[in-house]
Amino acid sequence: MLLGMTSNEPPPYPGQSNEPTPPPSYGSTPPPAGGYPPPGGGYPPPAAPGGYGAPLESNKKALWSMILGIVSILCCGLVTGPIAIVLANQAKGEIAATGGVQPGAGQAKAGFILGIIGIVLWVLGLIARVAIAAGS
Repeated sequence: MLLGMTSNEPPPYPGQSNEPTPPPSYGSTPPPAGGYPPPGGGYPPPAAPGGYGAPLESNKKALWSMILGIVSILCCGLVTGPIAIVLANQAKGEIAATGGVQPGAGQAKAGFILGIIGIVLWVLGLIARVAIAAGS
C-alpha cells in the first residue's frame, strides 16, 4: 500500500484524479441536487422523423409538354406538337440544372415523343388528304 492512501481504490492514472466528475450543465438553470434536468425540459426536443424536407414539385413545363403532346395526337398536331417539343426541351434543361433532383424527366420525355408522333400523324394525314383529293 502506498503511503498516504487510506481507501481501497486503485491509484489514479497519470493525469487523472480520484475526484468525481460533476454532472453536465443544463443551460442557464443549475441542476437540482440529484444532478438530473429540471422537470418538464432541459433536453433539446428530438429531431423530426424523416428529416428530408418537403418533396420537390414536378417541373410544370414537363407536365404541359406531356399534355400538349397528347392533344397533338388527338387534334391540331401541327400547332400543339411543336409547342410540346419546345417545352419538353426546356424542361429537360431545367431538370438537368438541378442535377436531376427535380422530378418530371419522364413527363418531359413523354411530351417530346408524343409531340413528334402528333406532328408525324398530322403530316401523314395531310398527305393522305391531298392524295385522295388529287385522285378524285
